[in-house]
Amino acid sequence: MSVPLLGDLSLEYVQTIEHFHDSGFVATRIAGLAGELQQNAGRLSHRIRIQGLLFGDGAADALKSLQQAATDGAELTFSADITSALDLQKVVITSLRAVESAGQQNRFSYELHLAESPPLPPPAEISGFGGLDDFGLGDLGFDTDILGDLQDLAGDIAGAVDAALDVIDALSALTNLDGLELGNFMEPITNTTNEISDIAADFKDAARTLGDLFG
Repeated sequence: MSVPLLGDLSLEYVQTIEHFHDSGFVATRIAGLAGELQQNAGRLSHRIRIQGLLFGDGAADALKSLQQAATDGAELTFSADITSALDLQKVVITSLRAVESAGQQNRFSYELHLAESPPLPPPAEISGFGGLDDFGLGDLGFDTDILGDLQDLAGDIAGAVDAALDVIDALSALTNLDGLELGNFMEPITNTTNEISDIAADFKDAARTLGDLFG
């Protein structure tokens, strides 16, 4: 067995190394099914358990380095024969247990627990047009070149409706001329202009809304 490396620490007197892998399967009971449906929710981080010894004149310094690494909690590289087949980029020390026995000077036993710390995925990006631009508006059969034409058309319609309303106001004024008894004669025109005025106002609001939508 080659000497495991944890960051820049050489773990020379390792006694055992264990690798734990959890595939992340979740068991689900299905009525009428003998057994349980296994759904893969994504594997968990690889786990490494190391038991070893530190002894000799540099044992105390080696233990101090392990304790500092565990306290810092920084990500470390790790390499060992047992993990050579794994894509293990970084690990963190999740726990450290050290034991010193009486009568055994400069001799420590320790137990390390490591957990894989994979890199984060790239941050999510907010795309325009509610994400529809990923498909391409052209692919949806929607010609974006007509947006400007529709906006101009909506403006023209709104202007024409304004002119029509001015005419209606003028006709309404005729029915109220002082000294003229035109009430019965102008009544059909008055009723019609009132109806047209209401319709035109609604149409004008719709045209302006259309213009704002494409503006």
